[in-house]
Amino acid sequence: MEQNRIKQGENPLGYKPVGHLLLQFALPAIVAMLVNSIYNIVDQIFIGQGVGYLGNAATTIAFPIVTIVLAISTLLGAGGSAYAAIKLGEKNEEEADKTLGTVFLLTLAASIAVMAVGFPLMTPMLRIFGATANTMEYARQYTSIILLGTPFNMLSVVLSNMARTDGSPALSMYAILIGAALNTILDPIYIFVFHWGVTGAAIATITSQIISAVVLVLYFVYRGKHMRLHKNSLRIDSTICMLALPLGISSGITQAASTILQVVMNNSLVYYGNKTAIGGDVALSAMGVVNKIGMILISICIGIGIGSQPILGFNKGANQPKRVRKTFLSAATAATIVAFTGWLACQLFPRQILSLFGTEDVQFTQFAIRCLKVYMLGIFSAGFQVVTTSYFQSTGQPLKASVLSMLRQLLLLIPLILILPLSFGLEGILYAGPVADITSMIIVSQFVLYELKKLNRLCKES
Repeated sequence: MEQNRIKQGENPLGYKPVGHLLLQFALPAIVAMLVNSIYNIVDQIFIGQGVGYLGNAATTIAFPIVTIVLAISTLLGAGGSAYAAIKLGEKNEEEADKTLGTVFLLTLAASIAVMAVGFPLMTPMLRIFGATANTMEYARQYTSIILLGTPFNMLSVVLSNMARTDGSPALSMYAILIGAALNTILDPIYIFVFHWGVTGAAIATITSQIISAVVLVLYFVYRGKHMRLHKNSLRIDSTICMLALPLGISSGITQAASTILQVVMNNSLVYYGNKTAIGGDVALSAMGVVNKIGMILISICIGIGIGSQPILGFNKGANQPKRVRKTFLSAATAATIVAFTGWLACQLFPRQILSLFGTEDVQFTQFAIRCLKVYMLGIFSAGFQVVTTSYFQSTGQPLKASVLSMLRQLLLLIPLILILPLSFGLEGILYAGPVADITSMIIVSQFVLYELKKLNRLCKES
């Protein structure tokens, strides 16, 4: 039966076992997301060992710029891939092809705009992001190099999303892996051998992003299965923009909220940290490391959600609600297991985890341990929430996806970071994390219960 279907040219997303497909698509997506996180984490590990906690504080200050770039990239990449997956499910490959060309050109235009704004406004932006007299020069060095790599960074994120939808999840993984391996090799050379400090870490990062972007562009030019970059597809289609971009808004909002959150948190940590013996720079550096650790866990969960999207979108387009339901439940279960395991590790082995980022400053280490245990107290609920947002995005429900993507960071965590320290000082910032996580979990579960009832009804009707 399966051989007959393949001969007829049917897409395996519509008939292969869901568990097999989820593993096939989620594993490369997880690796790709982890590698993107590791770019920044490897920088912090080597900077922590070679420059010290002030260098790590500088990368934390620069991180909102990274998340701004990622916000635009994920809006284009997630929206384009979700729309293309639905079109492939409808057997409309020509529209999927046009979608690739549209998001490719939009990515190039957006990256140029980011650089045009970022360079002249760099110093005031870094001040807003929490730079102090001690960290400003480090932050400028790191940010200026990262901005130069913006086109390659954005292309690697957008095209890796499109490659998964094109049926080549392993390709997107390998493209990122090649860059990551190079980054890991170059970081210690530039920092410890050439003594380039944070500048060397940034150069290693953008070199890796260039390699990843080139691999993905060459794939779509010469080897794309259902979508290709060619002369006829390289034009911006306004209709596709109106239909595809709303599907990526939730991903863009998530990253944009991360930027706002980072700015609020950085300034709050400096302000309330300076009111204690810990100091603002130590508080900023410690929380920056803890957020990077949390990013690893979230990246795995996002990878599971991304891996499920082509399956969900295709079967939504092909009107197969049973496969949609099974894919969602399988992905949500896997992400919850990952999040719970990470939560357990943070509670049981905080010192061992943090030792990777340097232990030369006792006060830094002690506060970082406190941050990791308290701020990550509700991280066990993250996987379920991330996959739910991905589900609504890939099944053509952008409003619900957008609301849920704003919920944890924008609607809950930022207000809590502003309110709780008024009564509890620096400790209030730490407890804002678990309060936001658990509250958002309760709200998201209500959306899920309603959606499962609807899916169950559709399954019975089909």
